[in-house]
Amino acid sequence: MATTSRSPSLITSIEIFRVPPRWIFIRVQTSDGIIGWGEGSLEGHTEAVEGAYFDLRERFVGWDADNIQDIWQTAYRSRFHRGGPVLMSALSGLDIALWDIKGKKLGVPVWQLLGGKVRDRVRVHCWIGGDDVTDLFGLAMVRIKQGFTAVKLDLSGGVNWVDSPSVLDDTATRVKDVRSLGLDVIVDFRGRLHKGMAKRLAKLVEPHSPLFITEPFPPAQPDEVADLAKSTATPIGLGARLYSRSDFRPYLEKRALEVAQPSVSHCGGISELYRIAALAETYDVALAPYCPLGPIALAACIQVALAAPNFTIQEMNVDVQYNVEIAPSCEPDLHTYLLNPEVFNVKEGFVSALSGPGLGIELNERLIREYSIKYVRGFKAWRNPVMRGKDGGLLDS
Repeated sequence: MATTSRSPSLITSIEIFRVPPRWIFIRVQTSDGIIGWGEGSLEGHTEAVEGAYFDLRERFVGWDADNIQDIWQTAYRSRFHRGGPVLMSALSGLDIALWDIKGKKLGVPVWQLLGGKVRDRVRVHCWIGGDDVTDLFGLAMVRIKQGFTAVKLDLSGGVNWVDSPSVLDDTATRVKDVRSLGLDVIVDFRGRLHKGMAKRLAKLVEPHSPLFITEPFPPAQPDEVADLAKSTATPIGLGARLYSRSDFRPYLEKRALEVAQPSVSHCGGISELYRIAALAETYDVALAPYCPLGPIALAACIQVALAAPNFTIQEMNVDVQYNVEIAPSCEPDLHTYLLNPEVFNVKEGFVSALSGPGLGIELNERLIREYSIKYVRGFKAWRNPVMRGKDGGLLDS
């Protein structure tokens, strides 16, 4: 049988766009004219990730874009220091863009390249605040009208290591109020609590049957999370600040979680997200990717969600105005940079499978370029608020 030779699809350019509200988009182009988009947003560390991209650009322009795994392994393993939020976020954006290119080149969605889909639609949830917002009932009603059947709710502002029980007095009521609307509720501890207060909050919300609680402690505490898991019937999720399958390993081995929540823009992209999903499945742990990010990250998550058997629910944030002072005239949101925003339509709590080639989204490149210039020059990158207690001591943000 005759074989046909193939010209390599070489990476010719890697462009970085800092766009409002707080996202980093990556545009990769190949020698055969295919353009792939990735997202390497790392909230609060924008300039550091941009610097990491300068290194990746120097390394990989001229490489064959088809060799996604060789590029991934080289970016991760070929230097003495590896991993961490900055390097993995930069690698994430490049990896997502390469999967987008390969899907477009072959004319299929990324989920086809992962072995095909195991579901036709993806359940989604949306954030409604909770720290300082009094009208949670009204915000929850808005989400219902938008088609959601599940929401994520913050329940704690700044909390000391061991604090007055009164700081959690109304938390159970807030969960109860939202649950009364027929919504499933994910309770986000945001990694702000420590052992004593996390145990107290888990006990307070348990009677109201949250879907799961998430980020009960700051990262790097698998033993403490495992202890909490033994004391509550509520499933525990975490992973927004874990950056590889190796970071997830101790939590899985210690039976510390029931829901793995890696971020596709922090953990190494589609390649590593899919590997984490498979590892979690081995421990009978569900997948619910963290994604309070932009449309590219969401599309990448959905590609994996469609192919991963243990997927359960996907975060997507609509009408969440982060950092609006950067671009008050455009109020950038999930749909701002899309030419086909209908692909993220929510119906009865679900988003249908993305069917277009690659990531399945069409981006408004003109607007991305315009906003990356117009709204970034003269403005500082987004920084998360810093919280301090009544005594002036720093609290976990």
